[in-house]
Parts: sequence; C-alpha cells; structure tokens
Amino acid sequence: MNTAANQTALLHDALSQALGPNALISKADTALYTTDVYSGGTAPGLIVRPATQEQVADAVRISTQAGWAITQRGGGMSYTGGYLPERSETVMLDLSALNRIVSINEDDLVITVEAGVTWQQIWEALTPRGLRLPFFGTFSGSRATVGGGLSNGALFMGTARYGSAADIVVGIDLVDGRGRCIRTGQAAFDNGRPGFRQYGPDLTGLFVHDAGALGVKTQASLKMMPMPEAAEYGSLAFATQQEAIEALSAIGRSGYCEEVYCFDPATTQRSLDSATLMKDIGRLSNVIRSQSNLLRGLKEGITMAVAGRRFVEGKVHTLHFVCAGRSTAGVHDDFVQATRLATAHGGVIISNTIPKAARANPFEPLNGILGADGERWAALNAKVPHSDSAPLIAATEAAIAPYRERMAQRGVTMSFLYIAIAQHVFSYEPVLRWFDEWLPVHKQVPEPAYLAKLTEPAANPEGRALVDDIRSQVVAVFAEHGAASNQIGKTYPMLSSLNPDSRSVLIALKRELDPEGLMNPGALGDFNLSSVG
Repeated sequence: MNTAANQTALLHDALSQALGPNALISKADTALYTTDVYSGGTAPGLIVRPATQEQVADAVRISTQAGWAITQRGGGMSYTGGYLPERSETVMLDLSALNRIVSINEDDLVITVEAGVTWQQIWEALTPRGLRLPFFGTFSGSRATVGGGLSNGALFMGTARYGSAADIVVGIDLVDGRGRCIRTGQAAFDNGRPGFRQYGPDLTGLFVHDAGALGVKTQASLKMMPMPEAAEYGSLAFATQQEAIEALSAIGRSGYCEEVYCFDPATTQRSLDSATLMKDIGRLSNVIRSQSNLLRGLKEGITMAVAGRRFVEGKVHTLHFVCAGRSTAGVHDDFVQATRLATAHGGVIISNTIPKAARANPFEPLNGILGADGERWAALNAKVPHSDSAPLIAATEAAIAPYRERMAQRGVTMSFLYIAIAQHVFSYEPVLRWFDEWLPVHKQVPEPAYLAKLTEPAANPEGRALVDDIRSQVVAVFAEHGAASNQIGKTYPMLSSLNPDSRSVLIALKRELDPEGLMNPGALGDFNLSSVG
C-alpha cells in the first residue's frame, strides 16, 4: 500500500471508529459529490455524513489533525465551486443528516433548526401554526438548506421587504477548524436563549456568507412572524430595460412589497411558454387553497387558467410583485401604490399569473435545474445600491458584447433576473445557458418524468470554455464596481477585493478559527496563511 493510500485508510478507520461505520459514504456513491451545478473538480478522498454536532466536531478535529482539508455540502445547489475540493486529501461533510427542527418557540417567534433542514421543511412545519419566516426561502428551497443559505446568501421569497437569510438569523452554532463548538447570538451567554444577536459585538454576522471558510454551521435560530392574512399580486410589462429596472428600484425602495423582481425578454418568453399551461392548471388547487375565501379562490383560479401564459406579445421586460400583510385593506393600498409606481415608469398591467403561481407553490421540485430543452445554466450575481445599478448593468453588457458572435456560433445564450432586496439593494443576475453533457446533479435532482422528456446533449467543450471565459469577465466587472455577490464560493475574488486593512482583519480571524487553513481552502479567496506574519 502506498503512503497516500495508507494515510487515507488510517483516517477512514479513525473516522469510522469515532462516528460509526455508517457515517462514511462508500466510494461507489461519490459521483454527485465531485461536481456542483456548474462544474466538476477533484474528488474528495473521504465523505462523511455526521448526524450530530458532536460528530461534526469529531470529524473536523480528526481530519484537520491529520492535515486533511474539510468541505461542507448541504443541498448541493452551488454553482460557484462552493463545496468542491481543491485537493484529494479532503474530507467532505455531507450535512443532510442534520435535518431536525430543534424547537419552535411561538411565544418568542424563534425557530431553531439543524443546518441540513431545508427551507421547504420549515415552511411545512410553520404553515399549520399560522407562522412563517420573514424571508422564507429560495427558488431551490425544496433542496437548499439553512446552513447552505447562511453560508452563501439565500434570498428571494420575502426578500424585497425582509432581506435575505442573513437578515433573519439570530444565532448560529458552528464548529471551527480547531474542532471548537462556537455559539453566537444571545444563546451564547450563560442562561441565554436564542432571540437577539446584537448584545455586544455581533459574532453571528462574522459567519454568514463565509462559504464555510470559517467553520461548519451545525444549527441556526431564525426569526418567525405570523403568516400574512391577505395578499395581492401584480405583473406589468415594459418596453425597455431602463423603464423596468427604474420601476423595480422605485417599488423596492417603497417597502410596499414582499417580493419584486424583473424578467428580461428571454426569461419572460421562457416563463410564458404555452406548453406549460397545463402544469399551471394543475396548480389551481394550490392557488385556491392559498386564498382565505373559497369563492375568491375559485375566481382567482379561473382567471389564472383563462389567462394562462399568453399575456404578452413581443420582446418586453416584465415586473412581478407580491404585497402581503395583516389586513385586506392595507394590502390593497400597498398594491395600488406599487402599481402606481410601476405605471409611472411606463408599465402596462398584465395578468399576474407568475407571482401568483410562485406563491401558490413556492417549493417545486427542481426540474428547472435543466432548461426545457435539456440545456444547462449557470448564474452570476451582483448586489449594489439602487443608484449603482445602471452603471453596473451597462459595464456588464459592454463586457459581454465582444462575445456575442461566438455565443451565437456556440449556442450560448444569456438572460437576466433583477431583484429588489430589503428596500435599499438592487440584485443583478446574469444567467448563461448552453447545451452540454449533463453533470451528475442534472441526472439525479429533477423528477424522472421530467428527465424522460429530455435528451441529454452531446459534450460541448467549446461552448463550456466560452461560458467560462464570459463568467470570468463578468466577475471582474462586478469586482471593479465594488459589488457584493451571493454564493461567493471559489468564483468571486472577495478577499483580494477588500482594502488592505479590512483584508488583514479577515485573515487574522481566519488564522484564529482555522490556523492551518484547512476549512474549505479557496473559499472567499486565497488566505495563504503561511506567508502572512
């Protein structure tokens, strides 16, 4: 047995003894762990599925003492290399077994969950109690986990008013690179309980959006709120991008809506494909159930079925929003005011099928991980103040322009999603699409019936290389404009983009929590602890 194999065997035995043999995943089942939604990487040497925080701590301590790196995988929805190893001497922690809801405190409006709990699990646990999270999930919430969302910037449902996952967390339990179990928020104090996070320095904030570079999240406490008693939905069409994004910012700043987002023409047409009309009709029972009044629900359902997805003609941008709150009158006033802002920027009212359907069934199976024709996709994200959105978009489009001819030749297309966050932030999301052979996640995540309708494309290395190049150019533009991004992973140059003093503080924190630099190496950037004094 060679030295590397011997070291692997010794570490395997040590982990098996500490966690039990069932905690280690067989090599035969590792294909899914070697890729994410966008690309492949080095296979982890060992994969462990711990079931408790104590097992996480044991796994980290044993692995790092052996000189092995640690990565952490939740729902596996990363497209920025977030959990992919950089070297084979890596133990990947599959946190899916940390899937328990620890407590639901209705008096204090705090829910505590393990890191592997999905946003859909929380929704299903709270809905019968008349409760929900303020921000309550992502597009991928049927699979995406709380730990992953806090590490990578989960947002969408409820985001326009309440922000992202980082804005609703009041405490985190995590294991650092030394194997220490750290608790943040009010629960970190003797006799403290989860509920508030800003008594003294906000330690919770240090660990959100860290891409796992500072520790392994094992548990989190989140704010809850009463379920809104009323909701209204709006959709408008715009002739130009400028009008649509100006309307998005105006509505976002107003605070009238829980969600407000824009689709470009390509996304609008894809979303309104008449071939999916029957699927929407199948959703009508959900629409009806989501209305407090049965008669109103039936009326809404009939309207949705008749309108279908045929409400726009031509290449238009569309804006969609949801107003929700405690009273029908108050929500209707918010709806009227949001509509007024949109029409003042050139919006034309259209059927509100899209936001209504999204709220009726917020956590669908992740068939959309592949396009309707079997194409793959990869998103990028930039978050800036509203006043910086136009320059950022113009610079990004200028960077993409030289690639347009080659994109047409290689079948690479691009679409854009715009989202308002917590009144003061504009989120810009370019999405690249191309035909290429599927990765394991594309074959295992969608429903079998959906996959059966598709044909896997042939390998397209030229198209893939072009997408890589475009992504690199866009990431550079985002950095030049000082944009923040979701899913930093190993794609965005976060660390090198900081000013020197801020960077030195983050490096010092990394050294304290992970002195050997073994927690998800490459995430956030190259800390290179050995060369720093």
